Amino acid sequence: MALSRSNTILKYIVEYFIKKAQPVGSQTLIDEYKLPYSPATIRNEMLALEKNGYIEKTHSSSGRVPSSKGYRYYCENLRDGTVKEELKNSIQTILDQKIKSVEEVIKASCEILSHMTNLVTVVMGPDEHEERLASIQMVQISQNSITAVFVTDKGYVENKTFIVPDNISAKDIISCVSLLNERLTGTPIVELVEKTEALKPILNDYIVDHDLVYQALLETFMRFASDRLSLYGRDELFTHEEYKNDVEKLEQVFKLLNNQALLKEVKKEIKEDESGKLIRIGDIGENPDVSMVTAKIKLGEDEESAIALLGPTRIDYDQALSALDYIAQTLSEYFNNIKKGGGGQGDA
Repeated sequence: MALSRSNTILKYIVEYFIKKAQPVGSQTLIDEYKLPYSPATIRNEMLALEKNGYIEKTHSSSGRVPSSKGYRYYCENLRDGTVKEELKNSIQTILDQKIKSVEEVIKASCEILSHMTNLVTVVMGPDEHEERLASIQMVQISQNSITAVFVTDKGYVENKTFIVPDNISAKDIISCVSLLNERLTGTPIVELVEKTEALKPILNDYIVDHDLVYQALLETFMRFASDRLSLYGRDELFTHEEYKNDVEKLEQVFKLLNNQALLKEVKKEIKEDESGKLIRIGDIGENPDVSMVTAKIKLGEDEESAIALLGPTRIDYDQALSALDYIAQTLSEYFNNIKKGGGGQGDA
């Protein structure tokens, strides 16, 4: 359906400002987009858009810039929704590699997402209250080093490599972990630290100097128990005009990214949202110049994660939302297929 004149003008104001980071005037719109309207007609439409709160007048120019309300209207009604073929091909290449680890697939996908959108990608993992330890596996790397691999029932993995002192047998450590496997498998992630502490006396029956194993387990389980938030593409922020010459503004964004409580709040908000999408423009914490778009990923029938893209309010919302929607849908289908015992999308 063709856009109305008002919506057409608003769409181009948003897209021009995103591209050029410059206020937009009536003549600029005519020259840039070959609009079939007179300057006076466009100015009247812009006055109406400004009166209704969709655009704002800057102090330094007669041009206009989008407001938060204008950005949101654009996201919900005016964007094209086209997904770049480059993104599709890159994601499909990952899935064709038959990688089955949830972490590996999400990590690789998010690195591509950040690179193609020039935004920070935030991964918000499943609720730790709904996740359990599936297994502990020990791999002897050499005579004096062992890697412990901890896997949850949601497919998340933690590795811990440690050096075995000469007075401890690697075989004894493996036997010790075998016992812990029996005692800890099926334990909710949030209870692992407490339960491991309760099992400390038992370790002494297998290894006299058992602190090495105990501390390795404890550190890993503490990481499991913390909120599973991963960040990708921090360096992409340096590409934005808003941050190139404003160190203070950039520091505020990094501070926001380190605010676990705030990101946990966003995680809860997206989990409760029935649409599975969340758009926050200039209203994240105390930072009015940051936007975040978020989408759910279905890891299984009752398992959910979320991926968010974060950057300045002047981001390419069409590209960001289109890419995020595509990745969320594609990964949800991929993981659902894996859970049912099938291969990834790349299988014949």
